[in-house]
Amino acid sequence: MKKDLLKLLDLSKEDILHILDTADQMKYSLKHGIPHRVLEGKTLAMIFEKNSTRTRVSFETGMYQLGGHALFLSGKESQIGRGEPIEDTARVLSRYCDGIMIRTYAQDEVETLAKYASIPVINGLTDFCHPCQVLADLMTVREKMTRLEGLKLTFIGDGNNMANSLIVGALKCGMKAAVACPEGYDPDPAVLDFAKGFGRDFTLCRDPKEAAANADVMVTDVWASMGQEEEKAKREKSFAGIYQVNEDLMRLAHEGCMVQHCLPAHRGEEITAQVFEAHADEIFEEAENRLHAQKAVMALLMGNAGVNA
Repeated sequence: MKKDLLKLLDLSKEDILHILDTADQMKYSLKHGIPHRVLEGKTLAMIFEKNSTRTRVSFETGMYQLGGHALFLSGKESQIGRGEPIEDTARVLSRYCDGIMIRTYAQDEVETLAKYASIPVINGLTDFCHPCQVLADLMTVREKMTRLEGLKLTFIGDGNNMANSLIVGALKCGMKAAVACPEGYDPDPAVLDFAKGFGRDFTLCRDPKEAAANADVMVTDVWASMGQEEEKAKREKSFAGIYQVNEDLMRLAHEGCMVQHCLPAHRGEEITAQVFEAHADEIFEEAENRLHAQKAVMALLMGNAGVNA
């Protein structure tokens, strides 16, 4: 494992699988009451410049279960919000804490934080990528399907941070990845350049039906992500009536195709209520697995997870 988790592009297939294996151990230990306080006495600083439910609760709960302490820092209430350089924040927190998790807008901010911090930095979300969420997604798929290799993952919707990380995570783990999005809403060029190396295992198209054909995993996300609220009306015109995971689309997928959604979900927009409720167990297992996947990341980066880090 590297010092930080900034984006899945930085990790090898072996790194990702090591995290998933460790997450499985964490989940088993929690469910069976086996102590795993591998971060006893350690502190995670959590910087939030974007609001959160799942990220904050899962990281804070995870640190507690690992024997450590999580410290919440709001961008508005800390010196970061008053213009303190991220370089200075990194060096100060490195003298107080054992790790930093940041949920923010610009990927450059996370990269700079990691450059100047002497302790591990974990990307809790940026506009470019969402590595912790996709690690939980991959964990959930492997739990249900018993494998990742050879499966087809389809993403329908905006080529946003979720699409970027899903493409990278899926392809690195031996899956095929298909993305359907409107013109002008493609995934990041750096991710598309990466995907070119996988030939026919990656498909980018405009037709959701083409992308959904023979899918084993169907994934979607909101049409307008956090920070894009002013574009909501414009985006609805580009996405509505076409880029939606519905029963018609699911009929094109393989029998037993699972559905994933990072939440919150806007029923009737990117996914119908019928499809969401039919796959609710998978979606909320995915949400739970944020806890286990992030505990694995923290344990591997900040302490001894009981396996070779």
